[in-house]
Amino acid sequence: MRSAAIREPRRRGCGLLTRARLNSIYMRIPKTAAIAALAALSTLTLATGVGAAVAGDPQPVHGIAIYGEPKYGPDFTNFDYVNPDAPKGGSIRMAAQGTFDSFHPYIAKGNSGPSSDIDTLLASSADEPSTAYGLIAESLEVPEDRSWVIFNLRPEARWHDGKPITVEDVIWSFNILTTKGHPSYRFFYKGVESVEKLGPRRVKFTFKERNNRELPLIVGDLPILPKHYWESRDFESTTLEPPLGSGPYRVAEFEPGRRVILERVKDYWAKDLPVNKGKYNFDRVRFDYFRDVTIIREALKAGDIDFRTENQAKAWAIVYLPDNVPAIRNSWLKKETIDHRRPTGMQGFVFNTRRAVFTDPRVREALAQAFDFEWTNKYLFFGQYTRSESYFSNSELASTGLPSGEELEILERFRGRIPDAVFTKPYRAPATDGSGWSRANLRKAFALLEGTGWVVRDQKLVNENTGEQMRFEILLVSKEFERIVLPFVRNLQRLGVDARVRLVDSSQYINRLRSFDFDMVVTVVPQGESPGNEQRNYWTSAAADSPAARNLAGIKDPVVDELVDMVIAAPSRESLVARTRALDRVLLNGHYVIPNWHLRTDRTLYWDKFSRPAVTPRRGTSTDYWWFDAEKAARLEKLRGQQPQVAQDRTSETPGAGVTILATIVLLTLGYFVFRHALRRRSA
Repeated sequence: MRSAAIREPRRRGCGLLTRARLNSIYMRIPKTAAIAALAALSTLTLATGVGAAVAGDPQPVHGIAIYGEPKYGPDFTNFDYVNPDAPKGGSIRMAAQGTFDSFHPYIAKGNSGPSSDIDTLLASSADEPSTAYGLIAESLEVPEDRSWVIFNLRPEARWHDGKPITVEDVIWSFNILTTKGHPSYRFFYKGVESVEKLGPRRVKFTFKERNNRELPLIVGDLPILPKHYWESRDFESTTLEPPLGSGPYRVAEFEPGRRVILERVKDYWAKDLPVNKGKYNFDRVRFDYFRDVTIIREALKAGDIDFRTENQAKAWAIVYLPDNVPAIRNSWLKKETIDHRRPTGMQGFVFNTRRAVFTDPRVREALAQAFDFEWTNKYLFFGQYTRSESYFSNSELASTGLPSGEELEILERFRGRIPDAVFTKPYRAPATDGSGWSRANLRKAFALLEGTGWVVRDQKLVNENTGEQMRFEILLVSKEFERIVLPFVRNLQRLGVDARVRLVDSSQYINRLRSFDFDMVVTVVPQGESPGNEQRNYWTSAAADSPAARNLAGIKDPVVDELVDMVIAAPSRESLVARTRALDRVLLNGHYVIPNWHLRTDRTLYWDKFSRPAVTPRRGTSTDYWWFDAEKAARLEKLRGQQPQVAQDRTSETPGAGVTILATIVLLTLGYFVFRHALRRRSA
């Protein structure tokens, strides 16, 4: 399952890895389940084209949804958001920042690059919540309580070497991933009791709990690996030998750390299945690696890169101005915002509550007053962003106003164990006047710090018992983010805090996160349309001590643990929304993060030689659905050939020859006077 806005390397290493459900670095984490008091009263509605499964033995079905019936019936030919007649051919060139040293995304070691695609038992659709259809599995069988699932494999399913995909491959994949794979597999698939072979093409997963509604979808997204290939290799070691795959692309060429070229598998066994029709249309997909994002932007403008999703507001507003970029002015390089309706999750400054300085929620709430979003959005982001005030922003799952109905009933169970503000005051992220010097917010911060053991002495915020100044480090992996963090640091210093920024490379960053060796980081907690099992990975006490999990804040709250279980147990969509809002409200009032911002569009740039379907799914567009348009490409090549040599782009950060010469003259002159001054002092 690929990214919604760019075809990223497939990292099926951590569950349901789709940007629609999760958004983020390449490796993402899976989604959810259910156990419910009302589950016995609910009716499982697996689509069979004519209605729900009847009582008794489950009947084979072509697809499964967490709630309700799948949108597409058993006779569907393609998804609505693709062009089933899209031509195959051509290529697309994309950029990746950083480097890679492995083609093995299923272990914790190394920094894996784009590799040969691996298919899964099920494939999700991008225009409906949490629904999947058969890929390697031609059908599945699930009982009403979802205590197990049987997958019936397609006889035509093949590896790239022509050998069949077997039940033995499925069982071996589960076992190897949960014992020697990335630690997240053990965390997310711990709900599986057993995996057994029932027949030549039938495999059964039995679960430890009943009514976990999403577990069948989660195991359906398990990457199925070739047993015969890996048995003679060390699965726990990184490798630059592209592994054997089964999906639409495989590695054709690569240069370690610099580039990877994927080629479309012409005889791909599943190319005509309904879930794949109209997708994976490029013959070649090239990823070039760059250390600096500025160089990526210059490569795009020069035509060396074909496609980019821009993630920086400043660059979107300034770097691609038509007056400065002839390709955009001539409509050769398209600059478009493409709307989406996917949840944006929560990006924020995350407090590591394992650190003593951040254990008190009042301290965390006080420090949040120092972040001036209004100033940041106006002067750094050109007003493009919306402040996040929910862990489930841009969705119906976000809590708003005061709790009511089922949400209030849920929260009442925890009254006295959660902040009173949950019931009396809608959560609002701190707002400022946008001046960059919000005295009112700083005064509020000092008021919140009263009684916490922190006092101001000699313009420093110190521990009243030890006299030690409050100090912490904000760990960054992106140099571009420094310009955003530094004004925040300046305001923290006005509070008397010794706050500093530490920039490290990606390897150090990953290792420090895994060992919880940080004070504060900026990160994104992605969310999907149907929260569930992955919430255990984000928020629970068990996840707080696991380097494989994503509970970076170190949250250990029994109430949060219970609410997560309730979300997973939701028997209906309506109940899921209410329970998720309750969880959202408790997390917000725990002040574990300082919320940042979100965007409801994808900022997209591409050279005008591609076409895409008229329909954009709710999860946003993807180059998986685009195709190379030979007519557009020929026209573009002709127009570019007629264009005279243009002047250097004025937005480039590389100085022109005139500027370089002038700077050299100035430096030589200064050097001459410094040299003369030194000689005079010696003679004196």
